[in-house]
Amino acid sequence: MNRSAFSLFETSWSQLGEVALAAVLAYLAIILIVRVNGSRTTSQLNSFDWIINVMIGSLAASGVLLEDVSLLAALVAIVVLTGLQFLLTWVTRKSSAAEAVVKQEPVLLTHKGQFLERAMTKTRISKDEIMTALRGNGMTSVRDANWVVLETNGTLSVIPRQDDLSIEDADAVKDMRMARSLRNG
Repeated sequence: MNRSAFSLFETSWSQLGEVALAAVLAYLAIILIVRVNGSRTTSQLNSFDWIINVMIGSLAASGVLLEDVSLLAALVAIVVLTGLQFLLTWVTRKSSAAEAVVKQEPVLLTHKGQFLERAMTKTRISKDEIMTALRGNGMTSVRDANWVVLETNGTLSVIPRQDDLSIEDADAVKDMRMARSLRNG
């Protein structure tokens, strides 16, 4: 075995100290960034937020562990990303046109116990995945749910069956695209 090619434990104490210091500084910097930008920075309200979180984690790890990426460079990139995220969320709150381009809309996957095959095909969600969400909510049949919704953050929300509740009366679902098409067609 060629020991010079790779060694799992050959790290000097000074290198370990540098990594530990960089980890502490990165940790403190990220806490500061989150405090300045707010909880939205680490939320997962939609898939875009999740992607930003992964990128921030990757940049922080790169700055802590990689010799060719300085901690300062990683922190600058993190600040730029969180600034862009802040700017984008501000713009989307002010402009419905920007919001339509950036944000996904929740998708209705079942309606009153019926699978909505077109929506399931479009979102690539299977009946098995819907049944898993139903079981997670204590339900044994798709008929036990008024609606199952694919949320913008990728989770499935299950709204329990209420026979007297129409889609027009359900504020949380009535404006979704599929709900509008159910009312109109």
